[in-house]
Amino acid sequence: MQKPQDHAYPTHWEADVVLRDGGTARIRPITPDDAERLVSFYEQVSDESKYYRFFAPYPRLSDRDVHRFTHHDYVDRVGLAATVGGEFIATVRYDRINDQGLPAKDPEDDQAEVAFLVQDAHQGRGVASALLEHIAAVARERGIRRFAAEVLPANSKMIKVFTDAGYTQKRTFEDGVVRLEFDLEPTEQSMAVMRGREQRAEARSVQRLLTPRSVAVIGTGRATGGVGRTALRSLLDSGFTGRVHAVNHAFPDGMRRLDPEGVPAVRALREIPEPVDLAVVAVPADRVPDVVRDCGEHGVQGVLILSSGYAEAGPDGRERQRALLGQARSYGMRLIGPNAFGLINTAPGVRLNASLAPRMPGAGHIGLFTQSGAIGIALLSGLHARGPGDGGIAGISAFVSAGNRADVSGNDLLQYWYEDPDTDVVILYLESIGNPRKFARLARRTAAVKPVVVAKGARHNGTAPPGHAVPTVRVPDSTVAALMRQAGVIRVDTVTELIDAGLLLGSQPLPAGSRIAILGNSESLALLAYDACLTERLRPQRPHVLSSAATPDDFRAALDEALAGDGCDAVVVTAIPWVGEGSAVSPGGGEGAALAAALRTAAEAHPEKPVTVVHLAMDELAETLAAPAPQASRPDAPAAARADRPEGAAPVPVPSTPETPPSPRHPSYPARPLTPPGPPPTLSAPQARANEVTAPPPRRAAPLRIPAYPAAERAVRALAEAVRYAAWRREAADPGRVPEYDDIQEAAAGADIERLLDRLTQDVPTGRSVPVPPEDAEALLARYGIHTRPVLPAPDPDAAVRAAARLGYPVALKTTAPHLRHRADLGGVRLDLAGERELRRTYAELTDFLGSPEELRPVVQSMVPRGVDTVIRAAIDPAAGAVLSFGLAGAPSQLLGDIAHRLIPATDREVAEQIRSIRAAPLLFGWRGSQPVDTAALAELLLRVSRLVDDHPEVVGVDLEPVVVAAHGLSVLGASVRLARPPATTDLGPRRLPVY
Repeated sequence: MQKPQDHAYPTHWEADVVLRDGGTARIRPITPDDAERLVSFYEQVSDESKYYRFFAPYPRLSDRDVHRFTHHDYVDRVGLAATVGGEFIATVRYDRINDQGLPAKDPEDDQAEVAFLVQDAHQGRGVASALLEHIAAVARERGIRRFAAEVLPANSKMIKVFTDAGYTQKRTFEDGVVRLEFDLEPTEQSMAVMRGREQRAEARSVQRLLTPRSVAVIGTGRATGGVGRTALRSLLDSGFTGRVHAVNHAFPDGMRRLDPEGVPAVRALREIPEPVDLAVVAVPADRVPDVVRDCGEHGVQGVLILSSGYAEAGPDGRERQRALLGQARSYGMRLIGPNAFGLINTAPGVRLNASLAPRMPGAGHIGLFTQSGAIGIALLSGLHARGPGDGGIAGISAFVSAGNRADVSGNDLLQYWYEDPDTDVVILYLESIGNPRKFARLARRTAAVKPVVVAKGARHNGTAPPGHAVPTVRVPDSTVAALMRQAGVIRVDTVTELIDAGLLLGSQPLPAGSRIAILGNSESLALLAYDACLTERLRPQRPHVLSSAATPDDFRAALDEALAGDGCDAVVVTAIPWVGEGSAVSPGGGEGAALAAALRTAAEAHPEKPVTVVHLAMDELAETLAAPAPQASRPDAPAAARADRPEGAAPVPVPSTPETPPSPRHPSYPARPLTPPGPPPTLSAPQARANEVTAPPPRRAAPLRIPAYPAAERAVRALAEAVRYAAWRREAADPGRVPEYDDIQEAAAGADIERLLDRLTQDVPTGRSVPVPPEDAEALLARYGIHTRPVLPAPDPDAAVRAAARLGYPVALKTTAPHLRHRADLGGVRLDLAGERELRRTYAELTDFLGSPEELRPVVQSMVPRGVDTVIRAAIDPAAGAVLSFGLAGAPSQLLGDIAHRLIPATDREVAEQIRSIRAAPLLFGWRGSQPVDTAALAELLLRVSRLVDDHPEVVGVDLEPVVVAAHGLSVLGASVRLARPPATTDLGPRRLPVY
């Protein structure tokens, strides 16, 4: 029944997974070489667990048992093991059976019996759940569609593993045994369960790294200076609340303390008598493997590798990096780095600065991740300059600079920050995205509850920076940017813009619209702000210009009036040093602090609208606005503000009282919530996979801090990002749905695809796509209600005449040669040929001027109603996932790149927005008096293409060009399809850590 090639060891089944407690394990197929490991594993399992597995006392495995459990054909009999440190901690196996529960003899049998055994010391870590995900994926790959399991009623833990998995189940009880049967086809519920477990596990693994109780700095130099000693000093200077150990094999015998720091010093990690949670490694690259081995044997939970000399150093270094990652994961450890800058946690109960940063940043609510140490330094310095100290506008909650990010990446931090109540805004600097599909999924879920601001380096050269061993993404950066916007990510270009946008989003409520009020004491500065608003497509009001002698009270009154009005959604205040006799504050005499207090007073009364400040030569103003608001300036009760609040505006937060204490993380950090611009987002079916976990805790209230900028353009650009993000949040509350069409024949299309792949890929390397012959492509598209206009070949004039007679006049005569395809400007397309004589004359002209019929490959097609020529494409990038693209055919898309992209599956709302988002969209809606075209039919076609690609991962490319959209209906004049065997693992498969 098995094919010979199926017996080969399936390497692609190997995977590293994060378990419930944040540790890792390796899942791999069991081989005959595992006999001793299996026996050792079984000896460490309790008698009770053995009884639950075999339904009888079973103290030891016989030789026959060992042979059976280690010899598999990887088709009908498969065994997987979860390992830590190379030793088994759990096993799972399935045996294909028939309907009577006997070993299968028929290749069509699609049921298997499954059984688990988990070492008692590792029960409760989610090992069985992870193994179930992977064994189910293996079974589906081998044609098994249903699992059966028999469990003793007392084995409640294993029953829960099965019932919580989310599969469609049938449960019976007979002869004292619970029999569970469940289909292996993924469901929305099973995907939600898997994604929820993934989120909680990966978030927990990051939390363990950020909250260690003890840290060992391995490679601490005896002399001051050096990477290790610098990291040690950073830990101590930050006020780390845990224990610190200095480790260096070169310390003298008998040395027990490192002075002047006064920390315990040892020559080897094993000499530390207590557990170590985090190891900071600063030794040469050739010594790192020995250090990692010592860490694994000591039970260290995570390692931070500051050492360089890995993938950034070339091919040899890349191999060292892969070996390092495999070694760390084999011990169940997460790894930051190598070539990392470090990590920081400002929580008062931790105060961790395990980095090379010279100072501990102020505590706040910005989560910061970078891949570059240099950019990390720039961001920390820039934030410190904008608001130093705990509770300032630029304070951070956590910082990770992952270097080559062989393991822990921005995706892991998104999992953590999604539910972290102490992080209000996420800032990411990325030079490569190892798994864009997963990044978009996680970013979309996180952006639904808090802003995610991203700057990406290495955008234009198409390669990853040295040290970043990631798959090549073939889609252009413009496409990646469009997909980020669809996911709600705020994409900026520079480090300065990262800080500018992060400060505003972290300190101000989201605007309800794009109407901007501008006020200040400088007409020129106000006009600059006005022009900047127009550039950013905001709707500025006429600036309210105060006199140059305006006092802080004048500013307060003007701001209060602007915020109280119904005509604006946000306010930009511009300020220069004021002059004039009788000013409330003399120049240079604290005018910045006085103005800051006045602006705060006005903003306190209207906390539902954002305020930002543009200043020239008023550094004191910016510094005062960035600092925590003095308690005295806060109102005792918000009743007045609540009374004046417009209907539908965000509620005014209640100040902290003994019954409603402020955040325990920062007891002196009063705040108001970042106002969501609408109800909490609801989920359509395709987005259920993007938000599968319990909603994070409610946001704390944000303190009264106002961002100030030295240039109008910077302030307005940050505000514009907030406006666009707020609009996305409103739209995300109603994301639309993926329509169902009664005429779609999904099963028949799947059968067609399987036959085509068998026929077309016999001599094609694995993973290579193949074009589908035109007739087969038309038939496949028709299964999804996508009908193309018939095209008949015309190898000679007589054949062209016969084709026209069959189709009916008028007709079009077109060349299909690659260099002339879709090139009407070169004369390769002739339209509205009304009769035989005109057709023959045109055929002669084509062949005389452009080449022979063999070269031109002419075809005849019937004419369609006039309309707008468009192009629809769907493609699958191995890293970015499935992308649906739309634009106008010809120059707009080819020359100007005017194409809109959406992730597949697309909803009806996303497709409608996609059509309107291209710059040439007015041509579809009656530009300059022309007749609008049938955009409803166009949207339906886009949705049908999206469904085809989403339902069948073998469809890796669809190209419809041109699609002529008329006033009523549309016509698909050209179509092509490409197929490929789907990859063995995707982001929709069982959870696994990436390996680059």
